Amino acid sequence: MSERGEVSYDVIGDIHGHAGKLEALLAKMGYRPGTDGWRHPSRTAVFVGDFIDLGERGVDTVRIVRRMVEAGAAKAVMGNHELNAIAWHTPHPRRPGEHLRPRHGELGRKNRRQHQAFLADVEEDSDQHRDIIDWFLTLPLWLELDGLRVVHACWHEPYMTWLSPRLRVGRFLTPDLMAEATTEPADHAEKDNASPSVFKAVEALTKGLEIPLPPPHSFIDKHKQARNRVRVRWWDQEARTYRQIAQLPDQQREALPDTEVPAHARIKVSGDEPIFFGHYWMAGAPQLQSPTAACVDYSAGAGGDLVAYRWDGEPTLDASHFFSARDAG
Repeated sequence: MSERGEVSYDVIGDIHGHAGKLEALLAKMGYRPGTDGWRHPSRTAVFVGDFIDLGERGVDTVRIVRRMVEAGAAKAVMGNHELNAIAWHTPHPRRPGEHLRPRHGELGRKNRRQHQAFLADVEEDSDQHRDIIDWFLTLPLWLELDGLRVVHACWHEPYMTWLSPRLRVGRFLTPDLMAEATTEPADHAEKDNASPSVFKAVEALTKGLEIPLPPPHSFIDKHKQARNRVRVRWWDQEARTYRQIAQLPDQQREALPDTEVPAHARIKVSGDEPIFFGHYWMAGAPQLQSPTAACVDYSAGAGGDLVAYRWDGEPTLDASHFFSARDAG
C-alpha cells in the first residue's frame, strides 16, 4: 500500500497541550530547535493527533507541530480532539446561531468543559483560533508512508476505501463535509452494522470502532458513567468474542460474555506494514499491541509520559524502540 524507502520515522503520541513534554521528548530523541522549528538531522517525526485540550499549552503545542510539518521535519494526522475543535468553531449550516459541536445546553456545557483549556489559551473565536482551525483542516485522516501506516484511532480499510473519494486529495476533510462527519444520523444507533456513512467512517478512524454489548451487560467508564457500548481491540486479529475484543481493563473484560461479536466488529487488517496509532490512554511501560501494531498514547494528557516509537524500517516491531519523556520544566 506504500512504497518503502530510507526515511526513518519517530511516531509521537497524543500530546494534549503538554508542550513541555513534547519539547523534552524531542530533545531526548536528538531533535534541536532552529529558525524553522525543531528538526532532526536525519529523521522525520510523525504525530498521531490530539494536540490540544487538557494541558494549558495547546497553542504552543500546535505551533511546535505546525512549524515542523510546514518545514518538512514532520508529518501529522487528525485526532478526535482536532475534529471536535473544528466542529466547535464551525457554524451549523442548517441551524442559525448554532455550531456543529453544540455550545449551549447541558451537552454544550459538557463540550465546553472538555475543550476549555484550549479555548482559554487560544482566546475563543479570535483570529488565532480561526487560523488554527484552518490548519487542522489540512491534517489527513490517515497516512501511508514508506513502509508504515498511521491513524489516530482505528485502521479500518473498508471505511477508508469508501471514504477516500469523498475527501480532498491527500485524505483531508472538506469544510462542506464537516456536518456529515460530526453529526450522528438519527437512525445511526439502530443500524449497528458495517454499512458506511461519513459519520461512521470518520468516527471509527478518529475515535475507534464501538459496538453495543449484549443486554444486560454494561461497564463503568473512567468518568464513572455506565456504558453499554464498548471500543474494540481492532489490532487483535485473533479476537472473536466480547471478552476478547473489548478495549477495557482485564477485570472488566473478564466480566463480559465469551460469545462471538458480529462479523463487522472483527476488522481484517491486510498487508504486513506496521500500524501506529494513539487515542487509547494506555498506562504503564510502553508495549506492543501486536508484532505489527503499536499504540503510542500513554496518557500524557493525564499525568503519563509522552511516548514515541523510533522506527527504522523494521517490518516486525521491537518494544525496545519506545522512547518516553516527562516535562523537564
